[in-house]
Amino acid sequence: MGILETIKDPLDVKRLEAGELPVLAEEIRDLLVSSVAKTGGHLGPNLGVVELTIALHRVFDSPRDPILFDTGHQAYVHKMLTGRAGQFGTLRQEGGLSGYPSQAESEHDVIENSHASTALSYADGLAKAITLRGETGRTVVAVIGDGALTGGMAWEALNNIAGRKDLPLIIVVNDNGRSYSPTIGGLASHLSSLRMTQGYEHVLELVKNNLGRVPVVGAPLYDTLHGIKKGLKDILTPQVMFEDLGLKYVGPIDGHDEGAVEAALRRARGFRGPVIVHVLTRKGNGYSHAENHDEDCFHGPGPFDPLTGEERPKPHSWTNVFSEEIVKIGGERDDVVAITAAMLHPVGLAAFAEAYPDRIYDVGIAEQHALTSAAGLAIGGLHPVVALYATFLNRAFDQLLMDVALHRLPVTVVLDRSGVTGDDGPSHNGMWDLSILQVIPGLSIAVPRDGARLRELLAEAVGIGDGPSVVRYPKGGLPKEVEAVGKLGEMDVLRAGDADVLLVAVGPMAEVCMEAANLLDAQGISATVVDPRWVKPLDQALVLAAAAHKLVVVVEDNGRVGGVGDAVARLLRDADVDVPVRTYGIPQRFLDHAKRPKILSEIGLTGQDLARQITEAVARRSQVMESHPARLAQPTDR
Repeated sequence: MGILETIKDPLDVKRLEAGELPVLAEEIRDLLVSSVAKTGGHLGPNLGVVELTIALHRVFDSPRDPILFDTGHQAYVHKMLTGRAGQFGTLRQEGGLSGYPSQAESEHDVIENSHASTALSYADGLAKAITLRGETGRTVVAVIGDGALTGGMAWEALNNIAGRKDLPLIIVVNDNGRSYSPTIGGLASHLSSLRMTQGYEHVLELVKNNLGRVPVVGAPLYDTLHGIKKGLKDILTPQVMFEDLGLKYVGPIDGHDEGAVEAALRRARGFRGPVIVHVLTRKGNGYSHAENHDEDCFHGPGPFDPLTGEERPKPHSWTNVFSEEIVKIGGERDDVVAITAAMLHPVGLAAFAEAYPDRIYDVGIAEQHALTSAAGLAIGGLHPVVALYATFLNRAFDQLLMDVALHRLPVTVVLDRSGVTGDDGPSHNGMWDLSILQVIPGLSIAVPRDGARLRELLAEAVGIGDGPSVVRYPKGGLPKEVEAVGKLGEMDVLRAGDADVLLVAVGPMAEVCMEAANLLDAQGISATVVDPRWVKPLDQALVLAAAAHKLVVVVEDNGRVGGVGDAVARLLRDADVDVPVRTYGIPQRFLDHAKRPKILSEIGLTGQDLARQITEAVARRSQVMESHPARLAQPTDR
């Protein structure tokens, strides 16, 4: 039996002899590689924190001492050391372990954060609560990556933590020089300089030892040197940035030397106040294919061959199409610039960066800054394209509303991973954007149904010069293309039917709606299927189409509340068109992780499910009309 198999609780980690710890670290790395090779997941970040996490659980008493990870994708080792190593074969699988901390899994998972730069705020509040309640002997530990420190919220938290000498809080800066890609910005340069000057304390000690041997002059001279220690640190190690904030600083420490990390954490704990422990790690450490992976050190690979490091072939994706098209647009228009928030490769902007290196801006994990910086670029006469995961747009809503839309600026926001994403769990489903964006005046929203429509709608969006635009699409492989059989205003008619049901297919729901329409036809219910292409503003031709049908059904890969379905109902109501509208979308709840097709099936967004539900709705409608022939249409069903 290996050592890892004996770890059922953090107390088991504390009982190990120092000589057993390297063996434990090796077993953890072996399990990380073998598990993630099968399931996919965040490999590189977790390979980098093995020794650090072991040290955390040897020094602190989780869950009495809450350990918070920012972001949570670096918590795999924490899960193993809190009794879940035996479940790692289920990682990111339906009913299995989440890829992030999960309160439902363990009392050791305090927060379920997978959006970066939040842990310091959680930690600040927790530490204040512990202090206020007089719970002595407890310490809050926040582990934050240098990438997450590029987010403004982390610095808001530091500003509040600074000077609070009574807070039992330790901040571990896990500094590997990378978030997804190499961390950029002034902070990254600052931390890089600290990496280059680890010998500062050794140099000072050497000076002390040698000068101490010189009679009369030695000791006074050393005292003089010690008196200008802060000045030396300004030159040699810019750690005074943290000390000037009123935070004690320990480091930098070799994050792969478990003993050194453990000793530093014990010193920090003994201070009983806010301390920053600066730990240097290597993303992907211990697995050569990750260490040598130039793009992102195997940050989040899909399933791969553990012997060769080669990922399984992936189908041509929505992200690939965007990548190709934005490079083409960039070649046609030199005013088009691109912005990414630390996700150059994941959102498909790497090719644009290679083609036009002076027109790409990586702002770090700072979506709010990304949008307002884009506003400045637009005021300066350029057309910025900001590419984000849909779930992260939530963080920049105010900037899109007040800094971009208020000024009617030509900024295009491209939302990857919209709708149900699946494996990454509740925090990553991009199911909110079509609801929150509906309230923004002057904003145009395009939802392509396939690769061909993504190309044409992206070009149209970038062509809008008097206000912001959004293009959104899901994660993964492209669906088969659905060609239009006609036009209705600017909408595409995908299937012409009689007057029974009008199916409004929002983007990638077109394929599902076409399947449902064919099944309805077999039940004697004729369905017309339209793709609005632009869901904000809606085409007025939709009013005429709805008036010609008995029932309007909107199908969208977004939360049912406040999305396209509600916008369609409002459009018809304002036009005095008394046709009932039914919306089929994502229930307003946080969805457990599973594959996208499985989740869509569970929430009723398949062709068969839709056909059954629409058939039942038509039947109920007919019964009501027969019972009350003079009665007008029923209120909108949401």
